[in-house]
Amino acid sequence: MKEVIEALEAKREEARLGGGKDRIEKQHAKGKLTARERITMLLDEGSFEETDMFVEHRSHDFGMEEQRIPGDGVVTGYGTVNGRLVYVFSKDFTVFGGSLSMAQSEKIVKVQKAAAKNGAPVVGIFDAGGARIQEGVDSLAGYADIFMENVLSSGVIPQISVIMGPCAGGDVYSPAMTDFIFMVKDTSYMYVTGPDVVKTVTNEEVTHETLGGASVHAKKSGVVDGAFENDIEALIQIRRLVDFLPLSNREQPPARPSFDDPERVEPSLDTLIPSNPNTPYDMKELIEKTADEGDFFEISPDFGANILCGFGRMEGTTVGFVANQPMTLAGVLDIDSSRKAARFVRFCDCFNIPIVTFVDVPGFMPGTKQEYGGLIKHGAKLLFAYAEATVPKVTVITRKAYGGAYDVMSSKHLRGDMNYAWPTAEIAVMGAKGAVEIIFRKDIGDPDKIAAHTKMYEDNFANPYVAAKKGYIDDIIMPHSTRRRICKALRTLKTKKLENPWKKHDNIPL
Repeated sequence: MKEVIEALEAKREEARLGGGKDRIEKQHAKGKLTARERITMLLDEGSFEETDMFVEHRSHDFGMEEQRIPGDGVVTGYGTVNGRLVYVFSKDFTVFGGSLSMAQSEKIVKVQKAAAKNGAPVVGIFDAGGARIQEGVDSLAGYADIFMENVLSSGVIPQISVIMGPCAGGDVYSPAMTDFIFMVKDTSYMYVTGPDVVKTVTNEEVTHETLGGASVHAKKSGVVDGAFENDIEALIQIRRLVDFLPLSNREQPPARPSFDDPERVEPSLDTLIPSNPNTPYDMKELIEKTADEGDFFEISPDFGANILCGFGRMEGTTVGFVANQPMTLAGVLDIDSSRKAARFVRFCDCFNIPIVTFVDVPGFMPGTKQEYGGLIKHGAKLLFAYAEATVPKVTVITRKAYGGAYDVMSSKHLRGDMNYAWPTAEIAVMGAKGAVEIIFRKDIGDPDKIAAHTKMYEDNFANPYVAAKKGYIDDIIMPHSTRRRICKALRTLKTKKLENPWKKHDNIPL
């Protein structure tokens, strides 16, 4: 019996070494952790239960039968993050460059199916070179099997991807279908085709970093939701994100003890809005002074920065914050911000997370670049997302809410549950200057008349009282009481019941 146990331990040790000590040292030399080290960092200490440790590939072509390594390039299993169940797979670059074989895909699919069945998030850690060429179509079939599970699990369990090395070809499409993607700066990149193929086809000369580095996808393409300095920071932040999320769509958002008084007032908010309506202010200050303990996990901070999206807590329970950011492009809605916020709103609605919206929006971005880029469709995505959402929705208009953008930003007309306005709110079709120049265009040559018209317009429209009289605003609140009013509103909405008409699925304007 002792010999059998020792033999098992020897096999386990062989599997834990992956591609061997030399390749592990090379991984460390690049500033990267190994697949198992990453899992250890992500999960609670001692909680990881590995599955399929001894699985090997079944290929016999190109001399592959002589190269069999237990685990076959991916470590799979489950564990806990702060005591809550999480499934995980981590690509092992030290084994065949982490390339996908049929056996490896079966390991990943097994984890995906278990997570969906048991109602727990999946975290995928990617550090791989794409399909295993030696396996041909079997490798492609393996990718498709993984993609299928991504689709079936979408909206059922949270799916999180962390790119921690090269990620090309099929390896980028699975992350693309997950809820959140994060990258590590300087050591990770993702693209459909690499620099060599790009040069052959288009004659462009690009590096891995300029083609698909973290700076590209976190700032320009918006493909990823954040970029971190190193593996350790990335995994610590993923732990933090998981803490905000329900385990599945069958659960309510997690709640934890809060030491922040829901009755807390913030006198500084009474002076947040500048006296000059064209002067920007930082909307993030409002979010952090409203959320429990100022804790705000921002999603995509460097992309579409004219809108803020992220998770916080109110009375200990997760909420999603969406807010126009006057510090960037005056908080206008454009293609990037509309896409970003629509995706976030739909995620919150999938997983029963209430949405708190802070509004200071002058309208949609004008110009040929936006129109040619399809702003009409992209803006409609955000409108569609808010309209279809059935979770509790609380909206606070702080300053400008102009034109169609007022409608889009979780207005009462899109089934906003509680819609508040600060006394500084301006709810109108457009700003006073533009409106007066259209309505009273015959008086444009007379500055006195234009000034009188402008004052009249501001008195009648550049305030929240007209909307409040019509019931489009539920109350005009003091800025300092914003936290208290939102907490009370969310408390009353805990038992909200709202269903959309039956349908197979909607057809959002993609």
